[in-house]
Amino acid sequence: MAADVTLPFDIDRLGFTVSWEHRCGPGAPLYVRVSRGDIVLHLSEHPGHRTPGNVVRAPVADVDRLRDDVHVRADGRMRPGGLDAPDGPTLEVVDPNGNVLRFAQPGAGG
Repeated sequence: MAADVTLPFDIDRLGFTVSWEHRCGPGAPLYVRVSRGDIVLHLSEHPGHRTPGNVVRAPVADVDRLRDDVHVRADGRMRPGGLDAPDGPTLEVVDPNGNVLRFAQPGAGG
């Protein structure tokens, strides 16, 4: 994670807030927790923790409401997409690090 691009994206575009952050010392990698309602993400700049291209799935109660909020916050570079996944409607967003965030509302089968 590159905090200078990831945190503004998570806060400004996805509506997360910083719960807490930690550095072992000046110039040390940042470890931060962000949350939005019941969704909690732990983000790390530590070299061994950075693996772009991950997929994270988070359950949400109302994916349409989240989609509307994300669309309001989106800029021209961000194109949040909806999916009709087998386990329920899903909002998919790709973060600046290439990670896919899937916010899924459980359907009848999920």
